[in-house]
Amino acid sequence: MEFQEIIQQAAEVRAKYALLEQKQYGAEWSTEELALGFVGDVGDLAKLVVALQGKRKISEAHDKLAHELADCLWSVIILAKAHHVDLESAFMKTMDDLDEHTNQLMLKE
Repeated sequence: MEFQEIIQQAAEVRAKYALLEQKQYGAEWSTEELALGFVGDVGDLAKLVVALQGKRKISEAHDKLAHELADCLWSVIILAKAHHVDLESAFMKTMDDLDEHTNQLMLKE
């Protein structure tokens, strides 16, 4: 699956949640609420990583980790879309910048 297809599927799921939020709350979640949901997912992700290091007991931690990573990716995609960020381009630029930075650091050693 191409990255743009992933973004499209994430947007379709978000649209369904927006309809449910309209029914339940009279309004869809704001970007602030989406960001807070993302923070909660990151907290859950951190707990699972700790569990996988043997410092916390969570059953089926690896399977749950996969789910949380996907939840976090979904949140990042939706927040990027809400703020008109071309996530694919931003990701590629950031990877290029990080690669260049690590190359420079390695040359200094």
